[in-house]
Amino acid sequence: MIGLVLAAGAGRRLRPYTDTLPKALVPVGPEGEEDGITVLDLTLGNFAEVGLTEAAIIVGYRKEAVYERKEALEQKYGLKLTLIDNDKAEEWNNAYSLWCGRDALKDGVILANGDTVHPVSVEKTLLAARGDGKKIILALDTVKNLADEEMKVVVDPAKGVQKITKLMEPSEATGEYIGVTLIEGEAAAELADALKTTFERDPQLYYEDGYQELVNRGFKIDVAPIGDVKWVEIDNHDDLAKGREIACQY
Repeated sequence: MIGLVLAAGAGRRLRPYTDTLPKALVPVGPEGEEDGITVLDLTLGNFAEVGLTEAAIIVGYRKEAVYERKEALEQKYGLKLTLIDNDKAEEWNNAYSLWCGRDALKDGVILANGDTVHPVSVEKTLLAARGDGKKIILALDTVKNLADEEMKVVVDPAKGVQKITKLMEPSEATGEYIGVTLIEGEAAAELADALKTTFERDPQLYYEDGYQELVNRGFKIDVAPIGDVKWVEIDNHDDLAKGREIACQY
């Protein structure tokens, strides 16, 4: 099993940082430390802590910044890194971005969005949930009060995920998908096909829409509740402030 990070996004709401950096390289250390720790650092650190030795990073917008740091990141975290280019990062949404990493999926991956600040307990929870024929396991926050923007999930205890979308009444949801998934290698081909169907239908769809496509085909996707842990998806400057508060606690 390897790590896989989606780090191709532009993150325009985080300008001026993202004028020159992809969102995954926006600093989340103390304010003013512009060369400090990033979301990518935190994620690679988590991968290393749970014993992974390799990771792939899907890059696109301002990818040269990740290429420049590749060797230093490898040395810092003891991971062999492979960078995968997304040629449509500024045109299409992340269903296509994850499809670009379809070959990496064959090894089995822990997938992490490049904008999610979260503790290593999330990866540990996913790894502990493996087995019993589970092929895809989503990290689910069942504690947080949900609003319109969250990626909401409805789960049937026996059948797994039934619905995953932002376009749902928050009161209907079991919880929020936090942007971290364990994907076993045996699910790679079916997931890649579902992602291809999804972005061919609409290039602006999310990879979570690919998960929904799988569910609609009868594929079982499981969840692992992460408990009451602090995490944040960084979309804007308010989120960045929260990310800095959380990151300093790890």
